[in-house]
Amino acid sequence: MLFLVADSETAEQREKRRETAGCSSAESFASTLRTLAPGSGCEMVRPHEEGASAETRRSLDGYDGVFLSGSPLHVYEGGPGVRRQLSFMRSVFAAGVPCFGSCAGLQIAVAAVGGRVGSSPRHEVGLARRITATARGADHPLLAGRPASWDALSVHSDVVEQLPEGAVLLAGNSACPVQAVEIRHGGGLFWGVQYHPELSFSEIGAAIRRQSEALVDRKLARTRSDVDRQAELFDAVEAEPERPDLAWRLGIDEEVTDPGRRRRELVNFLAMLRDRAG
Repeated sequence: MLFLVADSETAEQREKRRETAGCSSAESFASTLRTLAPGSGCEMVRPHEEGASAETRRSLDGYDGVFLSGSPLHVYEGGPGVRRQLSFMRSVFAAGVPCFGSCAGLQIAVAAVGGRVGSSPRHEVGLARRITATARGADHPLLAGRPASWDALSVHSDVVEQLPEGAVLLAGNSACPVQAVEIRHGGGLFWGVQYHPELSFSEIGAAIRRQSEALVDRKLARTRSDVDRQAELFDAVEAEPERPDLAWRLGIDEEVTDPGRRRRELVNFLAMLRDRAG
């Protein structure tokens, strides 16, 4: 299969993430896809850059799936880059190519077809807790294999405030009512989550460190040393995921520590793509 990964980070954001995590968000997403679908091809596009996506929009039907990575993008801030992102997503819907998005990727898909995204008073930095499927989500293939409630790796400060017409809410929690969604628009299909099934614990640790000052300002941590200690826990789980003491300290179970379970939504999306391909 051939996948297209859409990158919504600016050049500065990509470099900053590479310095702390070793790769950009889109590069991380592509790496995870290659792990889950050996032999597949991954190409990248940066729709927010002027002229970058015009040719890609004309040839979307050559891809089996499109993936929207997370980023520090704030959809509600608008601007030329955001408008290009939304235009690209509308092209994906029009082309009928199945699409998956996480975090900002979910928000882009929602806003592209009439939904609303805003800043959240409750930030989920590190983990999203007690995500629960809705009645529609309990039987939805995106969440196949998930228990009644689960935690997930997550870093976000924005939330979906209103879903567009044609969207189905699949899961939510108290901090973020929209955690998983299906959107059917035109001939297109989108599955998305607010959390990050594609990321590793060490990438979350790096993200926590990048937000150190903001976390102290929001009183989620008292000092930068507190932030560093929390990030070190995520790094430690990455190195030794089977240590029960680390899982206990973070209050997590195998739904997060086991890579197969952590990536369940991506695994389910890829299974759907294989079924479509026959």
